[in-house]
Amino acid sequence: MQAEIIAVGTEILLGQITDTNSPLVARLLATLDIDTYYQTVVGDNRTRLLSALDIAQKRAELIITIGGLGPTPDDLTKQTVAEFVNQKLIEDQVALDKILDYHARTQRPMSENNRLQALYMADGVPLKNEAGFAVGCFYQNPNVPDILLLPGPPWELEPMLVKHALPLLAEKYQQSGVLFSRVLRFYGIGESRLVTQLANLIEQQTNPTIAPYAKAHEVTLRITAQAATRDEAIKLIDKMEADIMLEVGDYFYGYGDDFSLEECVGQLLIDSNLHITAAESMTAGLFQSTLGKVAGISQVFDGGFVTYSPATKVALLDVNAEIIGQHGVVSEATACAMAQGAKDKLGTDIAISFTGVASGELESQPVGTVWIGIAFEDEPVEAVLYHFGTERQKNRERAVMAGLDLVRRKILGLPLVKYK
Repeated sequence: MQAEIIAVGTEILLGQITDTNSPLVARLLATLDIDTYYQTVVGDNRTRLLSALDIAQKRAELIITIGGLGPTPDDLTKQTVAEFVNQKLIEDQVALDKILDYHARTQRPMSENNRLQALYMADGVPLKNEAGFAVGCFYQNPNVPDILLLPGPPWELEPMLVKHALPLLAEKYQQSGVLFSRVLRFYGIGESRLVTQLANLIEQQTNPTIAPYAKAHEVTLRITAQAATRDEAIKLIDKMEADIMLEVGDYFYGYGDDFSLEECVGQLLIDSNLHITAAESMTAGLFQSTLGKVAGISQVFDGGFVTYSPATKVALLDVNAEIIGQHGVVSEATACAMAQGAKDKLGTDIAISFTGVASGELESQPVGTVWIGIAFEDEPVEAVLYHFGTERQKNRERAVMAGLDLVRRKILGLPLVKYK
């Protein structure tokens, strides 16, 4: 079967964002033996989208549109596709109730435009949006190619595609058996390096298939198997997972679309009843804020320190001023002293510290230089040196992820590794 993907968004054409959705959709369609021969990008323009649809219908049996399902005036995809196939748009009551409930709970005024997100084509099948509000749609008519409408935000598209669209396509196209997927999450290894280390598995894949997907500062792998039964599919995935772990298991931390490194670490802390604190300089509280997202974290996290200046490091953490004077603020010695000072002040089991150069240059050290210190129970305090990029906010985010991974590894007794 031949498919064409049409990504809708002027911001893609202008290079303001990178289209990561189309490659993901193409990889997952391949698990159903659906070949993607063409991928098109079109701006938020009714006339040009109609033209793209007209071209696609002449060379594809399935058209997938991505984006343009939201409430703003430039979100024209579903209206344009409905016009193209002469369909009326109707409201999906479940989706509308979700929108109404959200505005009621948050006490936010709701404009009529918000109702647009609940619309789908009258003769189509609505697809649930678990992460947002814009409902998707699958439409079939013998006079035109099948059409699948997906949302643009990746965090909305992926769960809709995997949990709802792909099973529906498998059913509609009478794929034998069941389709089952498992998501593996990795931190500490980049997508290109991970793919390189798994090159043999990826090149030889048939069933199951492996789909790598770069997230913010981490990578996921989706293993998808097709089999007569769910149990048989799981066995195929288990075998593939075992092969993957032999190659990159050092960087694996958990499963699932909705899991995160902070949730992993938070749960480890809670389950182990290990109390933690943090002393942050260049991250300015971002580590503590990130850990604070985890439900129940107050059981093991009482508070911490933000010590941006050398003076506050001395005053709040009892860091010896001579250490800073001799080694500098961004140094192994200062990172260790910060972690030890925080641990001693609050009497916790674990303390982690961050000191680095988020932007510009400090103490003749280039931007992206980061020391993360960790004091764990009665073990000697230690620090790890990282070299990140040149973007301030990304450096702060990467430092937090690296710190979370250090805590995870300490709790599990794993060797400390640097990001690759």
